Amino acid sequence: MDIIKINDTSNKLYYIGGVVRDEILGIKSFDIDLTYAGNAIEYAKTLENAEILQINEPFGTVRIKINGKEIDIASTRKETYEKKGHLPQVSEIGCSLKDDVLRRDFTINTLAKSVNTGEIIDYTGGLEDIRNKKLKVLHNNSFIDDPTRILRGLKFSTRFNFELDEHTKILQEQYLENINYDMCYKRIKKELIETFNLNSQKAFEKFIKEKIYKLITTNNIQIPKINIEQLIKKYKIDDPWIIYIGVLKDLSRLPLTKSEQKILSDLNNIKNPKTDFEIYKAFENVSIKTVILYAILKDYDKAVRYLDFLQNIKLTITGKDLQNAGLMPSPKYKEIFDTILKQKIATPNITKEDELNMAKSLF
Repeated sequence: MDIIKINDTSNKLYYIGGVVRDEILGIKSFDIDLTYAGNAIEYAKTLENAEILQINEPFGTVRIKINGKEIDIASTRKETYEKKGHLPQVSEIGCSLKDDVLRRDFTINTLAKSVNTGEIIDYTGGLEDIRNKKLKVLHNNSFIDDPTRILRGLKFSTRFNFELDEHTKILQEQYLENINYDMCYKRIKKELIETFNLNSQKAFEKFIKEKIYKLITTNNIQIPKINIEQLIKKYKIDDPWIIYIGVLKDLSRLPLTKSEQKILSDLNNIKNPKTDFEIYKAFENVSIKTVILYAILKDYDKAVRYLDFLQNIKLTITGKDLQNAGLMPSPKYKEIFDTILKQKIATPNITKEDELNMAKSLF
């Protein structure tokens, strides 16, 4: 854990949540969350040599610059879910540390560590649950309040090899049998991205077997025979989450970008190419993620033939070469290029001179 150099004479400043959990697990934490047991904004004003950069009054958070480093500090706060499945509302700023941690998702994320003394505060049994590799919610309405916690549980089980405790598992099953689809799908998408960018076949199979996919679609989904994790590793796909989630087909609830929507719509537009030339033309202008989804959902052999062989075949000649050879621009150019491409697919070692001679004979 990076040391925050703040002389906290109040002894009310704490590392909180994931950063404490990760230190106990002995893994690197990417975010350092600090909480002040009280009003963090007022506390920041008392710090010597601290420059206040930004204040968020409704949430009681403040960004400061101290010793050349920018740091965010949150006030302890209580929250209520006035609308289940949506963002909570802050009901109190400056509550006790215990009340603050009780609004969190799992006990393993409720631990606090004093910046001043290094003492670890554990109100919920989080230390024991870390030792037992268990994910445990803090109350029976946890998933009702915030169904994204189901995906967070899947993410944490993947990252840390933890499992839901029996009561939490029952609560998850009960919620997935009676889902409130009026939820914040922007937050659902964020958790899907973080979970499936881990590229874990095990997580995906758990996602299907435990019916977590029901958060997104009411369709019944079977686990594809293709190992998605291996396919993504083989072709070095960045941000593979859309491939895992694309298996669900119905993503109408998710706020997808235009490029994400195109990956899926291109997949639906590809019919059933039979020849190598048809396979080449079907895939040449679509995302590799579309091709991977085609391999998973439609025809593995054709997609892999394109990825391993056909996509590397390129014509050497260009329209400028044809013009230099005295062949004036014409709508027939496309027909010529396609005819030569068919020949090159059949005989990949033909030279540029061969291509040009074929073009002249065709023209």
